[in-house]
Amino acid sequence: MSVKLAFQDWIYEAQESICEALENIDGKARFTKDPWKRRAGGGGLSRVLASGDVIEKGGVNVSVVEGPLPDVIREKFGVQGTWFNASGLSLVIHPVSPMIPAVHANYRYFELYNREGGGVVDSWFGGGADLTPYYVFDEDIRHFHQVHKEVCDTVNHNLYFRLKESCDRYFYNEHRGEARGVGGIFFDYLRVQSDKSMYDWLHFVEKCGNAFLSAYLPLIKRRRHEPWGEKERHFQEVRRGRYVEFNLIHDRGTLFGLKTGGRTESILMSLPPVVRWDYDFKVESGSREEKLLKLLKLPKKWL
Repeated sequence: MSVKLAFQDWIYEAQESICEALENIDGKARFTKDPWKRRAGGGGLSRVLASGDVIEKGGVNVSVVEGPLPDVIREKFGVQGTWFNASGLSLVIHPVSPMIPAVHANYRYFELYNREGGGVVDSWFGGGADLTPYYVFDEDIRHFHQVHKEVCDTVNHNLYFRLKESCDRYFYNEHRGEARGVGGIFFDYLRVQSDKSMYDWLHFVEKCGNAFLSAYLPLIKRRRHEPWGEKERHFQEVRRGRYVEFNLIHDRGTLFGLKTGGRTESILMSLPPVVRWDYDFKVESGSREEKLLKLLKLPKKWL
């Protein structure tokens, strides 16, 4: 089986297992199924959960799309080819409780062709997972990073540190001078190398995606009964605004989806349901809120 078809099989399997596990831990809400077609070619399946006991809004989306590659994307990403096929699994979870971090993961595979029906001229994997807490629990962040390091160590013992640094650079709101969250791993343009085939990278990406539940579900279990009130909820909604800013200003996946005629409702699934933009928002000195803001100014070595 080709890398493309094997990856497409996996993303649908991963979507099903992740949705089932999240439904079980939420205990109330269920994921809807929303299949869609793309006019220019391909389609996908969006699965969204809302108003749960634990998850306020969550989405686990699969897309398999193809078509002519717009010039603006070719120039932006610095790639060659006039026709593309892109497959991906993308998920974002926004919990009810400010004590449970939001989480994002995305795994994707691209093939570029010299024309429709032509030969492959380029292919690569991209993706990663990152955590966005509102209140800092060091042990939770270390756990999330440790699970992903163990996956990276199956390739080599330096890979995690490279991908962690890449994540810190990418998920950064330059206009705010702060990180979106506390990172994780991020990679792009994983191509054939002298010691790595595309099948090798396929297996690595599958391991990353399969590790998501063991990286995130323990954090829900630890924090779901942590007390919080109006002050904490207010801060969560303000910080969600920063999340929105990153996705609409900097995120490559959002840009790619919108510029290639993707389904807007599915692309913007990642945005939280309730958000605040308080003008010139300030936190109290020495507060738990200030602890987070200081943490987001400089990357930290969690492991």
